[in-house]
Amino acid sequence: MSSERVTRHSMDNRILVAPMMDWTDRHCRYFMRLLSPSARLYTEMVTAAAIVHGDHEHLLRYNAAEHPIALQLGGSDAGWMATAALAAANYGYDEINVNVGCPSDRVQSGQFGACLMASPDIVVRCYKAMRAVVAIPVTIKTRIGIDAHDSYDFLRRFVDPLIDAGCRTFIVHARIALLDGLSPKQNRSVPPLDYERVYRLKSDYPDLQVVLNGGVRTLAQVDEVLPHVDGVMIGRQAYQQPYFLAELEQHLHPEWPMPGRRAVVEQMLPYIKSELAAGERLSRITRHMSGLFAEQPGARAWRRTLAENAYREGAGIEVVIAALDTMSMAA
Repeated sequence: MSSERVTRHSMDNRILVAPMMDWTDRHCRYFMRLLSPSARLYTEMVTAAAIVHGDHEHLLRYNAAEHPIALQLGGSDAGWMATAALAAANYGYDEINVNVGCPSDRVQSGQFGACLMASPDIVVRCYKAMRAVVAIPVTIKTRIGIDAHDSYDFLRRFVDPLIDAGCRTFIVHARIALLDGLSPKQNRSVPPLDYERVYRLKSDYPDLQVVLNGGVRTLAQVDEVLPHVDGVMIGRQAYQQPYFLAELEQHLHPEWPMPGRRAVVEQMLPYIKSELAAGERLSRITRHMSGLFAEQPGARAWRRTLAENAYREGAGIEVVIAALDTMSMAA
């Protein structure tokens, strides 16, 4: 297929929520959608091999309310990547995002993630194979460099063949990845941020969609970044203080009636009840909600009530209601 299908959710979303392992599962994404109607949500990274050999329903399941939603894929085998991309497209995902940014040892041993920046030919083969079988956008999430390859020229040498292959969207974590010596956690904070390198990429390739990722935690930072790029991807801030997404949504769309934190919890209750009836455990859902009242009076009691009770056998929505009651007492 030579051209990308224009979906009902175009790639003009200015705010994106990063794919975060062990965090952005389907429950987290449903919760975040209540906080931000326009943000593009990303799954945790799923390996192409897992989709090819595993349970599609378990790996690709999501709620329709999550749109616009992107599946992040990890892999380096073009055939498996194409098969996985087609499965995701058939499930109705709005975008396939290729992971060329994760620095973990496990990912490196599988020959994907950030180490692929050194092998753009492999990424190009995977990209072409996916684009041949899906009509939805295929995008790349990458770093600005790896190890000693810490230069703008290296970044250009990585993106140029992908541009030639037809890729038009790059989500760029504005740090290099140090693949030997730093843990994945350290790689999210130790290498210094270099926004200027990302800005330069957009300036040199104005027809590309360039999204900046890394270190953005305030509305002021978003305002500073957006004039230079097409979008901002928010990571840990969106998870640890999720109400930031609602504040950001209203900041960019003042006409949106921003719900209060309590209203968001109340909107979650029918979803929680439905999931519990389907056999899900309460703690699997509420763990994503613990930061909702961050920096508010009673936040500690909210977190403690959920942490101490949501894991119990048979725990239901009464735990969430009790946690809300602690907020009322704090007020």
